[in-house]
Amino acid sequence: MHNATRRKLIQGMAIAGAGVLSAKPTFAGTVTCDKPFSLPLKGNINHSVSRWTYGDLSIEELCKTVTSLGFSAIDLVGPDDWPVLKRYNIDSSMCNGAELNLEDGFIHPEFHNELVARYLKHIDLVAEAGYKNLICFSGNARGMSTEMGLTNAVTGLKRILPYAEERGVVLFMELFNSKVNHPDYMADNSAWGIELCKRLNSKHFSLLYDIYHMQISEGDIIRTIRENHQYFGHYHTAGVPGRHEINASQELNYEAIAKAIVETGFNGYLAQEFIPTPTSKTGRIASLREAIHICDV
Repeated sequence: MHNATRRKLIQGMAIAGAGVLSAKPTFAGTVTCDKPFSLPLKGNINHSVSRWTYGDLSIEELCKTVTSLGFSAIDLVGPDDWPVLKRYNIDSSMCNGAELNLEDGFIHPEFHNELVARYLKHIDLVAEAGYKNLICFSGNARGMSTEMGLTNAVTGLKRILPYAEERGVVLFMELFNSKVNHPDYMADNSAWGIELCKRLNSKHFSLLYDIYHMQISEGDIIRTIRENHQYFGHYHTAGVPGRHEINASQELNYEAIAKAIVETGFNGYLAQEFIPTPTSKTGRIASLREAIHICDV
């Protein structure tokens, strides 16, 4: 499961047919849901959840679930599902779909022409939908040095960043671990990503700091966030080890991490990206509710 791409994982999951909560239409074509289980959120964290980790729910069910829990964003949603998000006033907090895959990324010049064409088109789609954040990936090293990877990534990304700036879109490169989940991935540490940010020197390029992945790669999460938060525009969570719930069953103190993030003045999104362990739909939604509560500092 860990080595599957998000897209393959979503395709492999069964789509549940029953609704989670009742919905009622409102003005302007939007939909709101009754909130019998909504949390008294404090407003210091912009919460989100990754689409692929709840791929057993239809996009409409996930929108209803998110609304019922009191927040309004879903990560890693592509254009096909944006109309549903808009009906529920849900933000696509990290858009995807421009990438080729997780392995063939911007460190490889042979993919630059195709990546540039895809990203220029997707930047338009994101901007026209009223969204802002678009994910990208370094790709796997395949024997390439880290310095050559940086040079190649700068060359490729500079071909699209001026247009991203023109359209008000920010590109986010996600940091993965290469020890457990994504062997050979180039951007497997914060130092490499930060150096890429410095070389690009653009307000329209940032890092998606995945706390789960960076705990496996390098640890030292809170100090890294405090000292380098200006390069981290988006965060993902998951429990270590196992990528499951972020409660006391794992080694990270997510309440302390969330507090450190808030103290930096962060105003982006923190998205839950753990794989829930309960087998029932009710149990999986309860896991999400618990995670939101833990991080709502």
